[in-house]
Amino acid sequence: MEFREVVYGRERWELLDRMRGEALGIMSGLQSFNLVPIIYGSIARGDVGKDSDLDVFIASATSSTEVELAVERMGLKPIRRVLVQATPSYAPKGYLFLEENVSVSFPLVRMRTVEREFYRFAGELDLSATMNGLRRPGVNKRLLLIEPREFGHLESPVVGREAYVAGLLGINPKTVMDRVRALGKRNRVGRTGLFIEKELGAEESFESTLEELAVGNPALRRRLRAP
Repeated sequence: MEFREVVYGRERWELLDRMRGEALGIMSGLQSFNLVPIIYGSIARGDVGKDSDLDVFIASATSSTEVELAVERMGLKPIRRVLVQATPSYAPKGYLFLEENVSVSFPLVRMRTVEREFYRFAGELDLSATMNGLRRPGVNKRLLLIEPREFGHLESPVVGREAYVAGLLGINPKTVMDRVRALGKRNRVGRTGLFIEKELGAEESFESTLEELAVGNPALRRRLRAP
């Protein structure tokens, strides 16, 4: 089993501070409108790089109108609005891209427990934890467990240690196994396509577009009816 210490240089700490500052501005604004945001992935773990995305996620299903109105009142204008469903069994989500690598996303239907745990698998922080400068352990796309340390982070393999990782992250071992399968396939064959990815026009709403897509898509209809 290979453990590796990764020591961060000044540039990486400064990048993390900049990204956290931008995230805090968006998260604070959303929370002032009674929306509950999180950040997840490298920005929550701390192992950011120049290609890292900043996605502020609203974990509970809510009206897209509420989210878009909150973003507008914060003085932000999305450059793109995209409806995404990763696979037929996953909840469809709305993405408001404020920049190419900065977005606010939200589920359009209630997520299953395993879907919600995907974010904890990657490492997540709420507004309070982000304000306090905390970092969370999580798993990156290369299936390496990232454990924050004062010097940077400790990384180690997930495969073969799924139960340990589940316990550390406080999630169901089945969630870890699911992500190991999905990310393992991605690492072998490359990035796979999304089940649905549709950019919306200025006058289109997420909900009406979802209904229109469901008319000719039985798999989507089944997901929308799922409890």
